[in-house]
Amino acid sequence: MGQCVTKCKNPSSTLGSKNGDRESSSKSHGKRSAVHKEEHTSVCAKSSGDILVNGTKKTDTALDSSQSSTFSGDAKKEPVSSTEESSAQRIGELFRRYKDEREDAILEEGMERFCNDLCVDPTEFKVLVLAWKFQAATMCKFTRKEFFEGCKAINADSIDGICSRFPSLLNEAKQEDKFKDLYRFTFQFGLDSEEGQRSLHREIAIALWKLVFTQNNPPILDQWLNFLIENPSGIKGISRDTWNMFLNFTQVIGPDLSNYSEDEAWPSLFDTFVEWEMERRKKEEETKCITCSDTEGPCIEEQT
Repeated sequence: MGQCVTKCKNPSSTLGSKNGDRESSSKSHGKRSAVHKEEHTSVCAKSSGDILVNGTKKTDTALDSSQSSTFSGDAKKEPVSSTEESSAQRIGELFRRYKDEREDAILEEGMERFCNDLCVDPTEFKVLVLAWKFQAATMCKFTRKEFFEGCKAINADSIDGICSRFPSLLNEAKQEDKFKDLYRFTFQFGLDSEEGQRSLHREIAIALWKLVFTQNNPPILDQWLNFLIENPSGIKGISRDTWNMFLNFTQVIGPDLSNYSEDEAWPSLFDTFVEWEMERRKKEEETKCITCSDTEGPCIEEQT
């Protein structure tokens, strides 16, 4: 596939790619802790096997041990159980399977392999939901902290474990308060942090709106997206306020737009959209009447 979820630097290819900032990893020379071996059969991918056989560095193990301590809080107050330690080691093994050779993070190539093992397309809604649960700051990238804490949040430490969580995660995303959180996360997720973006490019916003509303497509969405597509010169970017308010718009304004009022505190782009859409509908109705007249048939107005 070659593309990561919702990375739209090249809109014509749907989703693009980029590498995040380079991070340096610390070195450690401590003794390696015993690895808890645990066999599991994945419905989507093969087990990564023994860590030492795969050439795992001691620095990775040291980082995993450090990461596991964050799961349990203060080690003096809440000692890490053997089960938690084993789970942290399995997450560490999973992370190393996909991490970049030079950066301590999963980047585009690793993300593609990760999605392939999960039996999901990088551009589908499930991946956006997973990024939301991992609180990923950048598209096509999971840092070590995001990956570890994300796996802990969904209580999974293997490929088949993550796969088994998808149904419950999709149901969670249907809840009104959870979807609102996911919706607002999606805007931030779509920004290019390296460029210091504060608004989404029009093409990226369109792709993200299509994606985030996968499970709950509001009636007005198609008209809104058509408006954005057909008016490229007047719409360069989508601000956070416009993005957030559009969710409110879909919830309170009816499909016929009859209860929309310019006197209310809507973004000015919504005023333009409603005016454009009402004019489009008027022309469409006139065209129907002309067609009826040409065929000498009765012009019957459709009731909405």
